[in-house]
Amino acid sequence: MLNRVVLVGRLTKDPELRYTPSGVAVAKFTLAVNRTFTNQQGERDADFINVVVWRRQAENAANYLKKGSLAGVDGRIQTSSYDNQEGRRVFMTEVVAESVQFLEPRGATGQSSAPSYEQDFGPTGGGFNPNQNQQRQNNTDFSRKNDANPFGDEEKIDISDDDLPF
Repeated sequence: MLNRVVLVGRLTKDPELRYTPSGVAVAKFTLAVNRTFTNQQGERDADFINVVVWRRQAENAANYLKKGSLAGVDGRIQTSSYDNQEGRRVFMTEVVAESVQFLEPRGATGQSSAPSYEQDFGPTGGGFNPNQNQQRQNNTDFSRKNDANPFGDEEKIDISDDDLPF
């Protein structure tokens, strides 16, 4: 059996972070995913898909994703049902995310007052660094000119087939 979902879309509102009685973080949000075809008016329709994410990923989603953020979700579909106050059975379908990827810097959705990823993670902290290209241009130690050897040696290295691990 296979139950796998991969989605890319924008959040329709800020994620809602809650904690279970045992202290496990859970976040819920809705992802608007454009359809690949247009309707009769030439506009793209969107599907609004409920996503649930657990533990550390839930806390990260709540801290770094906001309404309008572009996100990628990898997970599985889960269905459930319950009886509402009127006694009717309500069916729910949602994606339980195993991985949530932040696909753009936080300030790109018009939230200019939000700190950048560089402030959150530092320039070498593993996060997105929007100034990375500018830093590379300013740093002459890493620039290659005329396809020079990046190791600095102009002499060739002699490696025999016996030295290779494959």
